[in-house]
Amino acid sequence: MNSLVTPIQRNLKFKLPIKAVADWNKAGRHVTQFLNSMSIFFPEGERFFIQSVRNYRHEITDPDLQKAVKAFIGQEAMHGREHDEYNQALIEAGFPVDKLEAYVTKLLNFIQNTTPQSFQLGVTIGLEHLTAIFADTLLKHPEFLDGAEPHFAALWQWHALEETEHKAVAFDVFKEVMGKSPKAYALRTTTLIAATGIFFGLLYPYYFQMLKEKGDHTNLAGLWKSIRYQWLMPGMIRKTVPAWLDYFKPGFHPWDHDNREFLDLIPELESRVAEFSLRNSSQPETVTVS
Repeated sequence: MNSLVTPIQRNLKFKLPIKAVADWNKAGRHVTQFLNSMSIFFPEGERFFIQSVRNYRHEITDPDLQKAVKAFIGQEAMHGREHDEYNQALIEAGFPVDKLEAYVTKLLNFIQNTTPQSFQLGVTIGLEHLTAIFADTLLKHPEFLDGAEPHFAALWQWHALEETEHKAVAFDVFKEVMGKSPKAYALRTTTLIAATGIFFGLLYPYYFQMLKEKGDHTNLAGLWKSIRYQWLMPGMIRKTVPAWLDYFKPGFHPWDHDNREFLDLIPELESRVAEFSLRNSSQPETVTVS
């Protein structure tokens, strides 16, 4: 196991306010809906990742990697739960998230039923790379969340931190069970290309549907602001391109991008989220994931 960090399972609840879900980011509704559209993919995506790694648990001999896999599964389960709540808030606010999410489920079920488990693990590490570099950009540029509604800002920061913490786990599983052969390299790189194409090929139509639901798709000023936010200034997606390309280096490992210093933010984040629970008179739950 080459990871610099062993992930830790946490059970945080964010108590997202439904009334804020359509316009929680200070950059406005169009940027908010772009991030909301990303949330549509997470619950089923996280469950797909969990199963892809579980398929190979019996082949893992490194005890440290076994421990990391257990924590990875626990973290992804919590991400799925909280984004389920997030997506339900969007549905209650009138967005067609249930219909959009149903297609994601259908697509991932098709992949699971028709492709080799090695391909599914390759897709998983490709998408984990995408989420890790998005997370890194979010953490390096906290202005993306400055002034945002606190519950949503905390959820996105938490997701980014835990994606950073476990970004190498599925990759290390892939390396242990697939090795370092040219065939393994070809599998991991081609699945990244496929996963990236599918993700963005769905994300932008979904984004348009989310905007259309409230009539925001005809607001050209808002659309331009969102495009600038994503690709120009500050360039949330543009800034990930160099890290995306690094994946094609033959000896690449996710911790080549050593950003573990951001994990020092976790205790303060946990304190903030605990305050949400206190305000809602909720008691913390104990969740065990195997």
